[in-house]
Amino acid sequence: MLREHGCGIAPNTYWTAKKRPPSKRAVRDAELVEDIRRVHAENLCVYGADKIWAQLNREGVRVARCTVERLMRTHGISGARRGKAWVRTTIGDDGADRPADLVERQFRAPAPNRLWVADLTYVKTHSGWVYVAFIIDVYSRMIVGWQASRSLRSDLAIDALEMAVWNRRRAGADLGGLVHHSDRGVQYLSIRYSERLAVNEIVASVGSKGDSYDCEHDSGVVLAGV
Repeated sequence: MLREHGCGIAPNTYWTAKKRPPSKRAVRDAELVEDIRRVHAENLCVYGADKIWAQLNREGVRVARCTVERLMRTHGISGARRGKAWVRTTIGDDGADRPADLVERQFRAPAPNRLWVADLTYVKTHSGWVYVAFIIDVYSRMIVGWQASRSLRSDLAIDALEMAVWNRRRAGADLGGLVHHSDRGVQYLSIRYSERLAVNEIVASVGSKGDSYDCEHDSGVVLAGV
């Protein structure tokens, strides 16, 4: 007697079952899984059961939605999930000394290189979060410096600043007296960041949480253009 899952099975029954061809449902499921994987891949792996079911039926593959859902669950296929996903890009230290707020939410500048605002944002991609540090010239509404990274590394904001300084100095701009405004994020209050501002004779300004975000909208900047 063969034993499987603790139950006795006659040898003849076991080998007969082993030789039995797959059932029609098993064959159909195997075909559908291939179609599901194809549609899922063709749509950047973001389609869920509803959209894959609709697409298969548009292609003439008649299948019930519950079948698509069952096969996706069985084979670990899933689409992008909607819902809020928040990532903290800045962590403020309310107890630390910081520069005064020289802007006071008046995000206007009379000329280029008089007021820059800096911020960090993030974008959800299929391979994970992408973080972007950027600096905007308020007068021109132009992103003058930016850097992107798969991780929220400490040098991300500094690299964006260095890019902005290099771009403007290459154009012959005098940055002396330029005001650099940011929120209370530790990236902008770090010693290294403050030193880079001082070396370039840029005046630091730090506002309350969300000031840079407000400026982003006041200046009409579209971050997708980065």
